Amino acid sequence: MRVGLKGVLSDAHLNIVQPTNQRQLAISISAIAEQAGRQAPLNLCLILDHSGSMGGTPLRTVKQAACQIVDNLSPSDRLSIVVFDHRAKVLVPNQPVEDPEAIKNQIDTLKANGGTAIDEGMKLGIEEAAKGKQQTISQIFLLTDGENEHGDNDRCLKLSHLAADYTLTLNTLGFGDHWNQDVLERIADAGSGGLSYIQQPEDAIEEFSRLFMRVQSVGLTNAYLQLRLMPKVRLAELKPLAQVAPETIELSVMQEADQAIVRLGDLMVDAPRVVLANLYIGQLPEGIQPIAQVQVQYDDPASNQMAILSDQLTVEAQVQSLFQATPNAQVQQHVLALAKYRQTQIAETKLKQGDRQAAATLLQSAANTALQMGDTNAATILQDNATRLQAGDELSQRDYKRTRIVSKTILQ
Repeated sequence: MRVGLKGVLSDAHLNIVQPTNQRQLAISISAIAEQAGRQAPLNLCLILDHSGSMGGTPLRTVKQAACQIVDNLSPSDRLSIVVFDHRAKVLVPNQPVEDPEAIKNQIDTLKANGGTAIDEGMKLGIEEAAKGKQQTISQIFLLTDGENEHGDNDRCLKLSHLAADYTLTLNTLGFGDHWNQDVLERIADAGSGGLSYIQQPEDAIEEFSRLFMRVQSVGLTNAYLQLRLMPKVRLAELKPLAQVAPETIELSVMQEADQAIVRLGDLMVDAPRVVLANLYIGQLPEGIQPIAQVQVQYDDPASNQMAILSDQLTVEAQVQSLFQATPNAQVQQHVLALAKYRQTQIAETKLKQGDRQAAATLLQSAANTALQMGDTNAATILQDNATRLQAGDELSQRDYKRTRIVSKTILQ
């Protein structure tokens, strides 16, 4: 298993007479399998909300989805299950999946009761997942249908950073319409995972399956992107780096010596993570000039090798005295994806501030951006919400959650 690394500028031609050329650099990072099949066993932890509001069909479908995952695990995989209401407990300690029927029997004992303490569930889940992380692909699925009424949201975020420190990927699933999208997104982003929305109880099995298939495509773990810029090249000062695929995430940048470093987490086979860097390039001599050097550090759990360095990629541009623009269509798609996300984020902020007109205008802009991308599902949802606001209507909790999901991803 090795890293596939590509870097493409939004326009590889630079105008020699311009004091500064602004360019976006799209960096695509994926795992490349040397042979077919999953390379390392899975270490999966399910953290499941069984509070009173999960009673009836919701908990029943979640139990079915969890049992289906158990059926798809092999004896070499490991599983742990933590459940929480206003307290948390370990339902299935971290163990190889050697007796799936016994595990499913434990899942079937779950009953809905009590309130919601997400951070207590996270704490126990991280402890259980950490027990099986050696030479495995370690993933956590956190599902909740409510606000963290008996817990501390700041503690949740600290725990998600702790999971990342332990090289555990943390995915969040919001069930129904009453979970906090801000909290679950921040947890997933900090844990280098994905945010999912289970709109109807019957969608639980499909959403768990989709996330499980994504996990099965992971080949390499604990990846860090290292970006070194050449003289006269600098990053934008505000939000210089963002992931734009498979979902949009604002990335925190660490500066070490002359390198900008960002944590990527897991790398999937045939589903690259794409990072967009916003660059400002000063005047350079005419001809082919190096702009940046890119490298990835990663772990290969199948071979138990840590902190491996990929080959270094040098990104070049052609500086021209007779400038001819050559915009790259694929990079433009990534730029639009980031614009859609940021326009939606600002719209939500304006709405919280009571500025409905500004929020409607920004959602309309986001809808137009989605149309430019060919993302018609997102465009429809964003336009509908803009129209509701313009008509004086309130957005429902479902509207907010659908908006957040379509801002981060392209619906299939």
